[in-house]
Amino acid sequence: MVTDQKNNPLHGITLEMILNHLVNRFGWEEMGRRIRINCFNIDPGIRSSLKFLRKTPWARAKVEQLYLETLRERK
Repeated sequence: MVTDQKNNPLHGITLEMILNHLVNRFGWEEMGRRIRINCFNIDPGIRSSLKFLRKTPWARAKVEQLYLETLRERK
């Protein structure tokens, strides 16, 4: 069964792509200020952040929301 994803702005975008976009735009310090989680504030890195975000739905939701906000700003 294939579900239609045309209205999902995150369809085809990986968590790693989202995280790289946000880090390039804001940097780790600003990311840690906007989303207060240790993986952004204490020895931040893509790999460790991905590991945490994949296991923590509330944190992933905040990261995805910030990403969507940056997309809206560009329009």
